[in-house]
Order: sequence, then structure tokens, then C-alpha cells
Amino acid sequence: MTNLNQSLSPASPTKARIPPFAYVLTGCIGVIGSNSLALGPIAPEVAASLDTGVPSVMTASAAFGLGTAVSAVFLGSLIDRHGPRRMLAVALLLLATGLAVSAAAPALVFLVAAQLAVGLAAGIALPSIYTLASVIAPAGRESETIGLVLTGWTLSMVAGVPVAAAIADFAGWRAVYVIVAAATLVAFGAVRLASVPQGLAGKATSPLAALGVRGVAPLLVACAAFMAAFYGVYAYIGEHLHTALGLPVSANGLIAVSYGFGFGAAAFLDRLIDRLGAERLLPLIFLVVAGVYGAMTAASASYSAMLVVVFFWGLANHFGLNVLIMRLTGLDPAKRGAIMGLNSGVTYLSLFAGTIGFGMVYARVSFSALPVIAAGLMVAAAIAAAMARR
Repeated sequence: MTNLNQSLSPASPTKARIPPFAYVLTGCIGVIGSNSLALGPIAPEVAASLDTGVPSVMTASAAFGLGTAVSAVFLGSLIDRHGPRRMLAVALLLLATGLAVSAAAPALVFLVAAQLAVGLAAGIALPSIYTLASVIAPAGRESETIGLVLTGWTLSMVAGVPVAAAIADFAGWRAVYVIVAAATLVAFGAVRLASVPQGLAGKATSPLAALGVRGVAPLLVACAAFMAAFYGVYAYIGEHLHTALGLPVSANGLIAVSYGFGFGAAAFLDRLIDRLGAERLLPLIFLVVAGVYGAMTAASASYSAMLVVVFFWGLANHFGLNVLIMRLTGLDPAKRGAIMGLNSGVTYLSLFAGTIGFGMVYARVSFSALPVIAAGLMVAAAIAAAMARR
């Protein structure tokens, strides 16, 4: 009788359902990702409208990344003080306001300032989302819950980018920001009205105190290598396809879709992580990502081969990001907000460093050298993750 009751218990890890609020968090990731990825496709129209050049317009994207990094590192501790759900709601409201100002920007300086504000809001929102995902995850289904939330990046990449380009063609670039702002307000309402745990609220944690938690420093080193490798390679795939393979610029769209489908498909396998254990899997996953970069070097002369490799790139990167977040959020629940703030800060600083550093290499040698460097970074990430175990 005892065994029967246990098997039917709603608290059983095998029977517990992922809360519907996880889908709200997925949507929150989707709107943030849509803003961060949308400017590239619509930049020529924005430049024409504001009487400037595309490189100047892309400074707004840089401002978004800088704002996100600074906010995540220095304001992430507020999540521990006030609770992740409350801070997420505040951040989404500020995000919607910044997007509305972006839509109304009469000159480039206003667009850059607005995107800086959006970045500051995103720097609070992203750690809050990851913290909430770990709070609401049923026991034994942590990886599945976080993996579901991470598919928001897939939505923004596979759907958000093409839709943004279509909207800009049909209704102008300002309509893109209006629609994303409206979607953000919907997400804000869902977060405010949802009946879910607020999450831990107590004492704010300084970035240095969070960095002092055992295991955080090596995992952040792994995060830096992981993200620099991704952004450094991804930034120049389109240029490689266009200049080296003679393909139209639109060919990069299928690369994004292939990566997004691979990233999303991995969500169906996330339960394996919960069974095998995140701690011992992370170094192995990073080595698998290194192998994918090696395959990319071999496939760089063929578009069809690149599409296949990029699918598996998205698949492996999903597992890497999922397990990395699981490891970081599990180190000290009382300091999750500050720790995830450091993670987001490192991510966006790595975006900047990876794009610049790999760009310097790409200007001197062929694209095939970039995945080799990325593979080396992933080996370093695996070593750092293994050190975190000890």
C-alpha cells in the first residue's frame, strides 16, 4: 500500500508537471530575444529613416549589450532582496517603455539611448527568468523546465527575426518595436497575475560575494569561453557564405533557422540530463560542442554540410546552456539572483569580446580558422567545468 500511495503521489518527481508559468517565462525570453536580434535585419531601413549609416545604427545594438551586461552584474543582487518575480515584472515594464521610445525615436541618439535602457531592463529580466525557472521546477525535472524556458531563444531566432523583417517591409521598422513592446506588456500582465511562488527574497548579495561562492568562478570562466566561441563564430558565418561560397545574404536566414531548430529540438531530450546528473555531464557536453566546431571546419566549404552541422551546433549548445544554468543556480539558492546576474554579465561581455576578437582573426585568415579557435575555447570550458566539480 505504501508503494502504491507513493507512486500516485503528486509530489513524485516522475508525476509532477512542469508549471504553466514556465511557458510565460519562455515568452519573456522570446520578447527579449526578439529585440536583441531584430535590429540587424531592419538596420538598412532604420538607417534610411534616420539619415545615417548601417554601422551607426548598429551602435544601438552595442548599447543594448553594454546595458545588459552592466545591469546584470551590478543590479542582479536586487533579485535576491526583492524576489525574482517582482523584479521580473518591474524589468518587463521598463523594457516595454524602452521599446516604445525606440519606436518613436526621431534621431539615432534617441534610439541608442532607448536601447541602452532596454538593455538595463534586460539585465534584470534575464537573471530573474533563470532564477524563477529553477524555483518553479518540479523535483527531478529541473533540466526539462529550464530547457523549456530556453526555447524562448528559439522562438526569437526562428520566428522573431523573419517576422521582424516582414513587418518592417510591410509597415515600417517602427512597427517592429511597437509590436514587441505590446508583447512585452502582455508578458508583464501574465507575470503580475500568475499564481506562482515569489521566490526567495531577503538580503541583497554583492557581485564579489556571489563570485566567492564555491564553484561560481570556474563556471563563469566556462561561460565566458562558451559564449565567446558561439558569438565569435556566429557573427561571421553569413559573411563567409556570401564572400567565400558566393551565396546571397538571404542564405544566412536558413542558417539561423537550422540552428534554432536544433536548439529547440534538444528540449525533448532534456529529461536525460535530470537522470544522468548535470555536474558530471557539463564537461562532456562542452567537449561535444568542441567536436561540433571541428566538424564545422571540415564542412565550411559546403552550404548543405554547414546546415547539417549548424543544426547539431544548436542541439549541443542548448544542452551546454541548460546544464550551465542548472549548475550555477544550484550552488547557493540564497544568492541565485546575484549569481545569474554575473552569468548574464559575462555572457554579454563575451558577446563583445568574441565578436571583436574573432573578427580580427577573420580579417587575416579564412573562416575555417574560427571554429578551430572556438573548439580550443570549448576545451578550456570543459576543463573549467571539471574544476568546478572538484
